[in-house]
Amino acid sequence: MPEPERIFSLALSALHSRPSFRPFHEGVEVSWLYGEGEPGAAAALLRYAPGARVPAHRHSGYEHVFVLEGVQHDREGRYESGTLIVNQPNTEHEVWSPEGCLVLVIWEKRVTFLPEA
Repeated sequence: MPEPERIFSLALSALHSRPSFRPFHEGVEVSWLYGEGEPGAAAALLRYAPGARVPAHRHSGYEHVFVLEGVQHDREGRYESGTLIVNQPNTEHEVWSPEGCLVLVIWEKRVTFLPEA
């Protein structure tokens, strides 16, 4: 089995040209860096189209979100490019981006999506 990637360029030109982006949620694409389909830690790039959102979910472990481009929102605020957000274990939120954005997300443990009201 080939070794997984270990080093990633965070240059926007390299991130946007990744061939592995595919649908994640309506209007949001994912490119997995590691941990796809595994129960533990994972990391991915999420690319939001303008107006896209990720529905409410609960964190069982830490989630680190680095906004690489654009603006991401949750009920706590608006996060511009260059912002690092750390969501604590046992917290819940939903995320959206009116303008579109590109974020790097690192999960200690997988999230659980909550039923929509």
